[in-house]
Amino acid sequence: MATVLLVEDDHVVRGAMLRSLTERGHAVHAVGTALDALRRVAAETPDLVVLDLGLPDLDGSDALRMLRGITDVPVIVATARDDEQSVVRLLRAGADDYMVKPFTGAHLDARITTVLRRAGRASRTVRPAVHAVGGLRVDVGERSATLDGVPLALTRKEFDLLAYLAARPGRVVSRRELLEEVWRQPSVGEDQTIDVHLYWLRRKMGESAAKPRYLRTVRGVGFRLVAPD
Repeated sequence: MATVLLVEDDHVVRGAMLRSLTERGHAVHAVGTALDALRRVAAETPDLVVLDLGLPDLDGSDALRMLRGITDVPVIVATARDDEQSVVRLLRAGADDYMVKPFTGAHLDARITTVLRRAGRASRTVRPAVHAVGGLRVDVGERSATLDGVPLALTRKEFDLLAYLAARPGRVVSRRELLEEVWRQPSVGEDQTIDVHLYWLRRKMGESAAKPRYLRTVRGVGFRLVAPD
């Protein structure tokens, strides 16, 4: 069973999809606007989001980009747009899969199972990775981090950034890679976003760019996380 957030403004379609997925064993929460979806994801992380593009308050593509700014939860886009250019744009914006309307509940359930399996979330018995670098411990499944046994109070995106670097200890990670893999955004004109998050992450870890311990800047290239000397 998965916890699914269904974002669909048509109450008839929403009701039918909700019933179908519930009958197939999923825990389904349904909202009708992009802003409600963003609030719900920020408050409670679902296993997967089914996102309709024809929403009344925001274009679905914009909603997808905003979702990707706060979470890496798998997103299946439900759209009436079946041209290749639209599909490619959605996948590049961060969608994990897409479905062209109309579709059956059985088809949606199969896609959900496939996406969750691909994302490594299908089985709750498989424990996600725990990364340890020096005195730093990052538990991906619990979304928690400790430094020398002391919990770090991190925002969602600070944790995502730290977890991504901790999974690649010693490796230099470029700004472009961070934007594309952590923020799921095009790698153009967003350097300040990374700098701001790194600044606060370093402060919470008791270090600075001038006196780094774990988070090292490789000038002109990117960043790497290493254990202190």
